[in-house]
Amino acid sequence: MLRFIYVIVGNIHRAWMIPTMGYYAKHDDKYSEEFRYQYTLKVIRQMMKTGRITTSAYGTENLPKEGGYVMFANHQGKYDALGIMHTHEKPCSVVMDDARSHGPLVREFIDLVQGERMKLHDLRQAAAVIKKVACEVEKGRKFIIFPSGGYEHRNGNFVDPFKPGCFKSAIRAKAPIVPVAIVDSWKVFDLWSLRRIHTQVYYLEPLYYEDYKSMKSVEIAELVYQRICAAVDAALDGDPERTLEC
Repeated sequence: MLRFIYVIVGNIHRAWMIPTMGYYAKHDDKYSEEFRYQYTLKVIRQMMKTGRITTSAYGTENLPKEGGYVMFANHQGKYDALGIMHTHEKPCSVVMDDARSHGPLVREFIDLVQGERMKLHDLRQAAAVIKKVACEVEKGRKFIIFPSGGYEHRNGNFVDPFKPGCFKSAIRAKAPIVPVAIVDSWKVFDLWSLRRIHTQVYYLEPLYYEDYKSMKSVEIAELVYQRICAAVDAALDGDPERTLEC
């Protein structure tokens, strides 16, 4: 939280960027997805610079070259989606807990990337979001989903269990599933410190529809969960190459 406050105070003189984000989001007929995504990255880079944050990406070559896909990542904190986007060249969006998505800056961020807000305790609304994401992925869009649905602060790099229903977005679209392991992202806003923080993002080898079409969502969720858990463990052991083999 200390770093979050520091970032906000350190960018007071750039507060005009927030209404600018809102303006671009409301006029998506004038500003392309690529334009809005590049502006999102500009905001993220400025936040990282002020907050003394760096992020390294591994396995970007594993990302599908064409079409839409869904990235499923472990969830550690408020920086997770920003860290992934910072390392993801092509425009992508995110599915976020509705309860956390209406604060200043967060609201503009979600709107700018045309993210989806999911009410975790409203099954009908959540199902509608999953269906909508599937339709968008079929059209070629890329999404980040955190299938744990939230995060606990008992252990920063602990991987919370995944909810199988989240994977139906990719199943419906018959789209590639990209497991993403994030490491030390929790330190960005959870540590009461302003020391330099380095986080890591690992894009693991994707599962294509042919790989999982005979599997149930529960089985897919467990497979992706186990791969991400193994990747996080390998990364903490300081072995990036072994991490990408998970």
